Amino acid sequence: MLMAHPAVLQDLIAQYEALALLGAEESTPQARQRLADISYTLCVATGTKDVDMALIAARHRLSGARPEDDSLLRPAVPAPSAPAV
Repeated sequence: MLMAHPAVLQDLIAQYEALALLGAEESTPQARQRLADISYTLCVATGTKDVDMALIAARHRLSGARPEDDSLLRPAVPAPSAPAV
């Protein structure tokens, strides 16, 4: 499966949350359509069929979402230097 770039996921989450916060579901037809489009895109980007699961999956893929597995985010630990003679 193709994986969406974290920046794309972050943007989609932000757009979805903003539309939901503004009450797009009870707003104009254009706002409802935009919310539906963002929801669909989140589902496609995360390989899910439900927007709630898509949001969970998208947040899980963002950096820092899994602190126990951040090996790609931590700076390399320098090798210990040899003791002075």
